[in-house]
Order: sequence, then C-alpha cells, then structure tokens
Amino acid sequence: MVTKDQVINSLKDMPDQFSIDELMDKLILLQKIEMGLEQSKKGEVYSTQEAKEMLKQWSK
Repeated sequence: MVTKDQVINSLKDMPDQFSIDELMDKLILLQKIEMGLEQSKKGEVYSTQEAKEMLKQWSK
C-alpha cells in the first residue's frame, strides 16, 4: 500500500505545472513498485528460468 508520505514526496518531485495524467502515471507506478516489493517479501516471485519459459510461451 502507498503511504501519504510517498504521495507527498511524489508531488514534491513534480514540476510546478503538470497534467493530472502525469500525476496519475506517477502514482500508478509508485503503487506497482510497492505491490512488487510486497510480493517479493511474501516470496511470490519467479526464478529467472521460470520467467524465461513464460516469455517463450508468450512470444509464440
């Protein structure tokens, strides 16, 4: 989950003028990174070999 402090820091990094789309893109990226870190902590990851096999299947 994203914290209020993370959102505030993201806003501070934005230029003085920006579009809502730019802000939403940044917040979505932040959320996805946090989700990935949580999945990693839970051991919900794929090995390199598993990822390569999945990629082969997807690119057919």
